[in-house]
Amino acid sequence: MTQHIVHVLYRFAAGGLENVIVQLVNGLQEAEFSHTVVALSTIDDTFSRRITRQDVRFIALNKPPGQPFRMYPTMYRLLRQLKPDVWHSCNLAALEFTPIAALAGVPLRVHAEHGWDVADPDGSNRHYQYLRKFYQRFVHKYVAVSEQLDSYLQQRIGLAPQRVHLFPNGVNTQCFRPWRAGDQLPTGYPFNRQEHWVVGTVGRLERIKNQPLLAQAFVRLVRSQPVGAERLRLAIVGTGPLETKVREIMQEAGLLDRLWLPGTRADVPEVLRALDCFVLPSRSEGTSCTLQEAMSTDLPLIATAVGGNPQLLNHGQRGQLVLSDDAPALAAAIARVWHTDATLPQPGTNRAFAEQHYSLEVMLAQYQTLFLGNPTHQTP
Repeated sequence: MTQHIVHVLYRFAAGGLENVIVQLVNGLQEAEFSHTVVALSTIDDTFSRRITRQDVRFIALNKPPGQPFRMYPTMYRLLRQLKPDVWHSCNLAALEFTPIAALAGVPLRVHAEHGWDVADPDGSNRHYQYLRKFYQRFVHKYVAVSEQLDSYLQQRIGLAPQRVHLFPNGVNTQCFRPWRAGDQLPTGYPFNRQEHWVVGTVGRLERIKNQPLLAQAFVRLVRSQPVGAERLRLAIVGTGPLETKVREIMQEAGLLDRLWLPGTRADVPEVLRALDCFVLPSRSEGTSCTLQEAMSTDLPLIATAVGGNPQLLNHGQRGQLVLSDDAPALAAAIARVWHTDATLPQPGTNRAFAEQHYSLEVMLAQYQTLFLGNPTHQTP
């Protein structure tokens, strides 16, 4: 008999957390699990097509901004109709509906913390801590995707260690691989590998991801007029409200013709292979899927020293770390990679590390064991 999992998250559109849901639905054994994806707000139809199983139901509740309580009856009726075996909520917005999952009698309730939002980039917001402490009584098991989040749940929220499972996100290392002779550039890619040197990033263009910082650092680097600066190009892949800000920064600097801003792409492996350096300029992260994917692609890596980034980069041993919102430091880090072709560590090492520690197969096996588990002795 299959276990029916209801995955609950704020929205279902391009993003790291959302990509984990895609990996779980596509990767967990079909004979063991069935799935429903519930978005509290909206579902992006294009992104939802990344799920290849044909038996998955998608439900958007179109929740308005504000408190969740008015949506409680809707969620209760839905759960009574779906009769799931497992509730899998992700991040705080979905955690607020766990009392309804308990009231509806969902046997196993799992909550995953993938990172904080722009209103609480370091987890210090006491109101959010209080909410997590209150709602934890309705959760059987927790997943933390980084050591920082694992420590936060145990030390700040007060969860017993046996209730918290540290599951770093996984990466498909077969798809995300280095450039090979004969590979094709992504469709619409405006740059030439022989003529241009391209630094880039991939992610939703939102405040928490802070892509304007990368644009500012790029402008600063070009304006410093290093030898060969005419080769420098910038790729920022994704959509969101910061798209206009990124364009403005580049246009004001007279560098708009050096920017590729193609929106959301389904061919991210090909996009990463076309880059010469990957930058993650976020203000906060859990375990960044795109940073793992760039690691598996064996790109030189630069990231802000926030969230799980220092752990992923081994505190600078697998790539450079810079302070968040420090454009001069980021420009200097990009220049070091460009001028010296610096790849920390040696080529191939990062990919081997990703294959060993962040394989998709390991992550799927961890979640499968968790979702098939018995909550009896772990009920709060």
